[in-house]
Amino acid sequence: MNFLKLDPLMVKRLQRFRRIKRGYYSFLILVILFVISLFSEFIANDRALIVNYEGKLYFPTFKFYPMAEFGQMDEYGFDDVEADYHGLKTEIATLKAEFKDRMETWDGSAAELLESEPRFQRKDNWVLMPMIPFDPYEPDFSYDEPPPNAPDGRHWLGTDGQGRDVLARLLYGFRISMTFALALVVISQTFGTIIGSFQGYAGGWFDLYSQRFIEIWGTLPFLYVVIILTNFFTPSAKMLLIVFALFNWLGITYYMRTEMYREKTKEYCLAARSYGASSMRVMFKHLLPNCLTPLVTFTPFLIVGAIFSLTALDYLGYGLPPPTPSWGELIDQGLQSDNRDKIWLSMSPFAAISFTLILVTFVGESVREAFDPKQYARYK
Repeated sequence: MNFLKLDPLMVKRLQRFRRIKRGYYSFLILVILFVISLFSEFIANDRALIVNYEGKLYFPTFKFYPMAEFGQMDEYGFDDVEADYHGLKTEIATLKAEFKDRMETWDGSAAELLESEPRFQRKDNWVLMPMIPFDPYEPDFSYDEPPPNAPDGRHWLGTDGQGRDVLARLLYGFRISMTFALALVVISQTFGTIIGSFQGYAGGWFDLYSQRFIEIWGTLPFLYVVIILTNFFTPSAKMLLIVFALFNWLGITYYMRTEMYREKTKEYCLAARSYGASSMRVMFKHLLPNCLTPLVTFTPFLIVGAIFSLTALDYLGYGLPPPTPSWGELIDQGLQSDNRDKIWLSMSPFAAISFTLILVTFVGESVREAFDPKQYARYK
């Protein structure tokens, strides 16, 4: 299939990128971590993955089941709320231990004991919980001391100030940060590439007036705009994505404009025009593929900037609304005066941010080297 076939120049660039082991392996690690984070509900959740109850299988991750389904009842006597899978697992384990103890003193067979006390029949049920059996939004009230609680066998990285599992919030925070950064880069780079390409190719009055608009728009203080909007609207991921995109598209226009100005004067562009190719075909079919080096090389660094900016806004309190899992919000908790000795609150998100940004930076440096225009040139 022709549309899946890469041109020789792109193949050479990808081969060169693969030979740069630091960037290539960093890219693989990032992709693997991001794919894993897409399935966070199956890794960190207080809902069971599978429940075998009285011979019937349940899949709570995909469907809501009330307490009545498993013979449970909350402290207020209601059974129509969501089932407590931690409690169900503990109940089954307790029944197994009690049954074992009773059998040591029971004179009859196991079947007779089960017939005598039917409640022991529930011991054969089982509950499969996720690897991290805690939801990032719900606190854990199993500790006698108030949160935050130090890391232990129950919570590997401890809990935050509201008793929520730190590791679960880091995992969900990674997915939110990467998804936000990728969406922002796609939107801003696409829009900026189109505007910059039209500026460089069309020139004239369009270039003049659009460039003046970009210069004026770029002087607006981004942080002040965010603060003003958060006072009038409830912050959300969509609102922040729109605000970020309104400013992030500006930078790439300068590079794409310059590349278009340079490329449109070369022979292959003049030849395409002489054969009667339309302006749109010349710009997007012939010129744009030769102008993508700045776009490709700057994209990883824009991802770094997007993650860092979102974390900073969350830290300042102008980012994602609580209780959304956020690295910046965890750092803010760790730096509060009451939590200065709770080192896990600040070190965990700091380590996650540093590791992620280092990987993306390695990818960016390798992509920049692999797509270096001095290595290869393309004239079409």
